Order: sequence, then C-alpha cells, then structure tokens
Amino acid sequence: MRVLVISQYFPPDMGGGATRAYNVVKGLRLNGCDVNVIAAFPHYPDGDTPKVYRWKAFKIEKVEGVDVIRTFVPPLASRGIARRLILFMSFMASALLVLFMVDGFDVVWAANPNVLSMFPAIIYCWLKKRPVAMNVDDLWTRSIYGRKENSVLMKTIERLSRFVYSRAEMITPISPGYVEVIHEKYNVDLKKIHVVKGGVDLKTFGGNDRSFDHHQDFRVLYIGAFSVAYDFNQVLMAAKALESVGGLEFVLQGGGELLGYVEKRAKGLGLSNVKVVNKVVNRYEVARTLREADALILPLKQFSGPYLGISTKLYEYQAVGRPIICCSEGMSERYVTYTRSGVSVKPGDYKGLAEQILYLKNNPGVADELGKNGKKYVESNLSIDKIGLKMKKIFINLI
Repeated sequence: MRVLVISQYFPPDMGGGATRAYNVVKGLRLNGCDVNVIAAFPHYPDGDTPKVYRWKAFKIEKVEGVDVIRTFVPPLASRGIARRLILFMSFMASALLVLFMVDGFDVVWAANPNVLSMFPAIIYCWLKKRPVAMNVDDLWTRSIYGRKENSVLMKTIERLSRFVYSRAEMITPISPGYVEVIHEKYNVDLKKIHVVKGGVDLKTFGGNDRSFDHHQDFRVLYIGAFSVAYDFNQVLMAAKALESVGGLEFVLQGGGELLGYVEKRAKGLGLSNVKVVNKVVNRYEVARTLREADALILPLKQFSGPYLGISTKLYEYQAVGRPIICCSEGMSERYVTYTRSGVSVKPGDYKGLAEQILYLKNNPGVADELGKNGKKYVESNLSIDKIGLKMKKIFINLI
C-alpha cells in the first residue's frame, strides 16, 4: 500500500504535530507501507529556516529513508494569529504546486491540526480518485486561543472546518476527547472516526540510563515549544514557593513565542533554582535531556474548558521512565491517572504543584514506580509499530 502524507510540520520542526506525523510515517513503513511526505520547509517554532531552503519553491530530500518534498513557507516565527495564518496558507498553496510530482498512491492522509492542510489532500484525491483521511491533533477552533466565538475570524474557521470534516472519508483524532465534538458539532458519522493515539519511537526514547548524568539536585524539566498552550507562570510561581528547599532545580528548555516572557518573568522573580535554556535540539538530544531529569512536567493552560487532547509529550515522558507532573483537567490528566504514571495538579494551582514536586522529591520509591508504570504502558500499547499497524488497517478498510 502506498500512502501520501501531507503535513505542514515534520522533523526537524518541534511540536506534537511534527512528532505525530513522523511517528505514523515511521510506523507505516515498519508495517510494509510505501510512504511519501509533502511537508513545509523547516520553520517551527522560530521561523529559522535553514539556508539550504532559501529562495527555492521546493526541495526533494530523504529523511531517514522517507522521500520528502519540502515546499515553501516564509521564514516567520509562529507568533500571533496573523503570522500563523500566513504560514498555513503559504503551505496550502505551495503543497498544491507540487502535487503533480506525486502519483500512484492508494490513500492520502492530511496529518496536521489546522484545517487548511486538508485542502491540498482534497484536491489531490478529487483529481486522482483516491480516498482521503484526516488527522485531528487539535480542534482548530479551540486552538485559536483568546478569540471570541462570534468573531468574523472564528466564524470563517468554523465554516472551513465544517467543509473539511464533511469531505474527509475517515478521521483519525489523537484523543477520545475529540470524538463527541467531531460527531455532534460537525455531524460526522461515528463509523468514520477512529482514535489513533500519538505513539512513541521507543528506539529513540526508550531506556532510562542515567549513567551519563552527574547532577545532584532533583531536576524538574520541561523541554519543547514555549507556546501559548502552556502556563509557565504556574511553574515559575511553584519554583518561587520552593526557593528555600535545597537540592531542587527547575529546567525550562526550548524556543518559541513565550521564551522572552519566561526569561523575563524568571529574572523578575529572582529565581535561583530555575534555569531557562534557549536551545532547540533534535529528538535524540530531547530524549537524552529527558533521561537526565527526575520528574517531567506538562503545564497545560486551561482556556474555555477541560483540555480534550492528549499531549504527545506524555508518551515520550513515559518512554524514558520518569514520573509525570500533569497540570491539566481533561484527557491528559485522565490518561496520566489511568496509566498510573504520574501526579496531577489543577491548571494555575502553583501551590498544589509545589506540593506534588516536593512529594516526588521526598518519595523516590513512589517516583520510580510511577516512571516504571508509564514505561511499561507505552511499551505494551503505543510503540510506533503498533500505531502504524492500526493506521494501516484503517487505510485498508478505507480503500
């Protein structure tokens, strides 16, 4: 079976969208599928597109044996709705321009969360008479944070979403929390909706070796994009509350639109137990950094209601065998509780967060057991070969 994946974000881009697409592509290949990818020039989150892509309409390359056609997007940081829309629409247009270069595919999978990524897939499938499947990393109308539901922008996005959901012949949301919304709000038949969780590459993130790590303090780590989806103030205030506790450090590492805020806020609070690292690294270095930590934090911000998604970070956190501190109400919190892989705190509750960090620090046996539980769960259920097999079966039924 030949699968064409259309994904604006793809490694070395950061974030759950790129990771999700990469894991499915790799999983499909492990299950004997021939996969090609159309992706944007690397740009997320800071717009630092490598010079090798500059002044080109597209570039053909191989990423770990996968044929990838990279297409133009401007080198803009993903900050603010205006820049994001420019990036989304640029990829939509440039992806359409290279569709003539691909042929012979049995199914097309539109991989990323914004609905505009579906339009090249719809057009390709219409021209080639092939079925199209749509991934849902996020409910896009809920991810435009801080926008009024009755605004012109939100109404336009709603209309686009309804059109796209109606054209998808199969939908693969990453979380069971999305199913009811997709079914009821967009009138999609439940038979077309198949939850496929993000999964994790155990060859990269598996193992829990600490032999290279020489730090003495109990290290609480966040690594990834500094995006508006996260409440870093909750983490910093918890660090402030724990300033007097010896042998404890917080490390916040990555890049993105909130990096400057986090650096300024940490400095303003005079935090000696917090290290903000302005450094974006590849997935192998991410795995190494995760293993150097003692606890891993997911500080999700709550907007209009409980968080319906399950962050891909959780699977990577589990794979390295470290306990999770999940600041969330919703599906991510339920997942951590169900897998017995960490502790949970309400969004914004920095005092509760401080208490849970102190609890894990003072109870290493408990922390170790939580880490082992998470590792065992992903190894048994969410390796990329298992995710790829599930997706392959969905595509076979679709064909």
